Amino acid sequence: MGCRSLLTAAALLAALGFTPAQVLAQGASSGRVLAQTTGGFNPSSVQSLIDKGDAAAASGDLTTARKAYDDARKAAKQLLAFYRDLSGAFRGLDARIPREMDDKGRQSLALLAEANLRLAALFRRQNQPEVAVPVLVEVVRLMTPSQPQGQKAYQSLVELGFVDTEFKGAAPAGSN
Repeated sequence: MGCRSLLTAAALLAALGFTPAQVLAQGASSGRVLAQTTGGFNPSSVQSLIDKGDAAAASGDLTTARKAYDDARKAAKQLLAFYRDLSGAFRGLDARIPREMDDKGRQSLALLAEANLRLAALFRRQNQPEVAVPVLVEVVRLMTPSQPQGQKAYQSLVELGFVDTEFKGAAPAGSN
């Protein structure tokens, strides 16, 4: 085990030895590149993609809007998976890290639902309700009908005629 670690460290140092110092300096000076709102890999960058899709849809460029919403969905799903993996890896070791990852995961989940709702609205706008249905069902599954986004998705399914029964919300406790 020790030999393998030594070989790995030696290979890493050798690779760094062949890396120009300027490249290393640029990497160090840029700092936390994934935390940036544009071009980063975090919930803020997903929100930026959704905003880009909204702007494109508002201007009538539905192709660009769809690409932005698809990119937002993909990034949100990846973030959600990575945050869940990190949360699980640190459970029982340092409670702060799972809490942070769970919070970021919830943000990513909400952004995924928003991107899905926007994409479904785009499909409806393009007279493709059958393509909107799976996206709306995913929102209901992810957010549950008790959340506003899940309710909105279910209501869209009612409006499309995919389901007939209106959802009136959960009954208050004690009323049977």
